Amino acid sequence: MTDDRLVGIGLQSDKSADEYAELAELTERYGFDVLSVFGDLMYQPPIFPLLVAARHTRRIRLGAACLNPFTLHPVEVAGQVAALDLASHGRAYLGLARGTWLQEIGVAQARPLRRIAETVQIVRRLLGGDDSGFEGREFTVAPGTSLRYAPARPDVPVLVGTWGQQTARSAAGYAAEVKVGGSANPAMAKTMRAWLDEAGGDHTGVVLGAVTVVDTDGELARRVARTEVAMYLAVVAALDPTVEVDPGLLARIKEHVARREDDAAGALIGDDLLDLFAFSGTPEQVAAQAAAVFDAGASRVEFGTPHGLTPRTGIDLLGQRVLPLLRS
Repeated sequence: MTDDRLVGIGLQSDKSADEYAELAELTERYGFDVLSVFGDLMYQPPIFPLLVAARHTRRIRLGAACLNPFTLHPVEVAGQVAALDLASHGRAYLGLARGTWLQEIGVAQARPLRRIAETVQIVRRLLGGDDSGFEGREFTVAPGTSLRYAPARPDVPVLVGTWGQQTARSAAGYAAEVKVGGSANPAMAKTMRAWLDEAGGDHTGVVLGAVTVVDTDGELARRVARTEVAMYLAVVAALDPTVEVDPGLLARIKEHVARREDDAAGALIGDDLLDLFAFSGTPEQVAAQAAAVFDAGASRVEFGTPHGLTPRTGIDLLGQRVLPLLRS
């Protein structure tokens, strides 16, 4: 693995402060490059685990993947990323996406491209000390509005989460990375790389992240992964332009997920489908999957929750056995 191929860990925000501290320390100790925390609806706000992680690490990059500009105003987004950057002494990144499951709380998601782009503009103005105001089509900030404290940096790297070509083309103009969340599919990495290059975003990295379950018992790991990935696959399977999933199968998976029957939903996911939306199996199997994603054009792979049969054992195996295989 070359220096521009980064490996990260993604955490679900459902743990205690002590657990976040332990997992953050472990992630840094093994030499991972990035620690992300998901911003899924009805879980803990990612700023909490990220601030804990900032206190227990010194090197690793930290960020939410992702915040959304529909439940958070850009001024609040700026405040959260500024707080994390201060706590981590300049190691924060800003992840933004349109968000998922917001219809469940009655939040419409109109014009997401424009809202994300305007959010980035406002955040950059506030962090950079520009108090000239902002007059956009989605947001307005009055002249004279400024942060009442000094941020650690005048700008932070931006990551945009998307599966779509239009959002990718827009993000190519301002984002350091574009993340395809919920994918382990090399063909999707190749497609996203091509979209960004066509839009002049050859400087923008491609990140693929997905549910990960690694164990020395590969079959057990894959069985657990089927259950863990079901709720995400129900959302993202239809978004992958490189894959054709049987509509009837997808409908049955969605029905089970809606009833919180994740075991039943997972039982419908075959091996080929599982490998497109999760990293799972023995350390050697997971390393081979990640290597294929890198070879297809990704600059970073993010191994997501639950990592293993327990978070600790999963991150141990990823750090002790998968990471060395990727870097050999």
